[in-house]
Amino acid sequence: MRILESIAGLRRELASPRDGGRRIAFVPTMGNLHEGHRRLMHVAREHGDCVVASIYVNPLQFGPNEDLAGYPRTPDEDIRALQEEGVDLLFMPGDAEVYPRGQEAMTRVEVPGISDILCGASRPGHFRGVTTVVNRLFNLVQPPVAVFGKKDYQQLFLIRRMVEDLGMPVAIVGVDTVRDDDGLALSSRNGYLNQAERSAAPQLYATLNGLAEQIRRAHKFHPEFTAPAVEQLRQAGFRPDYLSVRRAGDLAEAGGADRALVILAAAWLGRTRLIDNLEVTLPD
Repeated sequence: MRILESIAGLRRELASPRDGGRRIAFVPTMGNLHEGHRRLMHVAREHGDCVVASIYVNPLQFGPNEDLAGYPRTPDEDIRALQEEGVDLLFMPGDAEVYPRGQEAMTRVEVPGISDILCGASRPGHFRGVTTVVNRLFNLVQPPVAVFGKKDYQQLFLIRRMVEDLGMPVAIVGVDTVRDDDGLALSSRNGYLNQAERSAAPQLYATLNGLAEQIRRAHKFHPEFTAPAVEQLRQAGFRPDYLSVRRAGDLAEAGGADRALVILAAAWLGRTRLIDNLEVTLPD
């Protein structure tokens, strides 16, 4: 596996597989890799002949009171994991390479409206940072396919919308969330949980499953279903940020006639903000 820190080196190394007709599959990450990331690399191999990963903790998507400085960085372990997964090339740029004129002077990319709901309402500017850095990475790597997890459903939706709106020739592949045996979605932030919090954390996914089953039994979504689910999270020790049922196709608030739904939630457990989602498809 080749490890590159410069754009010049990245472009030089990508010239050979590109000229040779090899299909590049790209997986951008922020490092601190877990089994969910390994699954992304595996899926990328199914879609490409040359798998490229990146590790970059993007400061532009962190708010002033968020955990940029404390975000877990495990480069040695990450490199070993990517080597084990057969990744061909790893791009590990620094801030000066990604934002050579500084973060404030660089062009921003933002998907209007959808960036400001759900997690965007709680984290102003977060998704602008995500779409800005993903757009830049796409332009540097120029992959025909890129792979993302579905755990951050809103992020995946925004990236797909950005690609569509900007006419980017990148196919976006979404990969189902990888979970521990008790249902907790794997996340780099799970390491912040203490033992008691880790024991309570699976209740987030259990609550989503309970709400999903209620919707299925009713054969439709009723807005009054959400309040008891929010209270269930509080009783389990969470501080709910939001719990919302949306249309899967556009993330608008769901109505009783909608068939393709997604339940999205974010909740604090101690100092850790957990997110999760569950898609629900009702018969016509």
